Amino acid sequence: MTSPALLVGLGGMAGALARHLVGARFEDGVHGTLAVNVLGSFVLGALVAAPVDGGLALVVGTGFCGAFTTFSSFAFETVRLFETGERRRAAVNAAVNLVAALAAVALGGALAALA
Repeated sequence: MTSPALLVGLGGMAGALARHLVGARFEDGVHGTLAVNVLGSFVLGALVAAPVDGGLALVVGTGFCGAFTTFSSFAFETVRLFETGERRRAAVNAAVNLVAALAAVALGGALAALA
């Protein structure tokens, strides 16, 4: 049996690389962070709704999604926007991240449940 820590580490490595590649496609960090948070939420929602074994849940859910999505970057970028006087943009960033990520989890779960 493969070690749970190894499974999480392998998924995390893939998630971190994917995070870098997706983030590099955007000119600013805010949009890249939004993209990975919504995509990762969709994947996690689908994973939780689908009947998967524990190993896959560790690799994809804890490892990949944990490294791919980035709450700390979202929080930092939102505070930075607020501190630089872009208060409206900070509020919109916070609201859009939250609403879009929650919708993506629900959509991913609903689609996986149909399969």
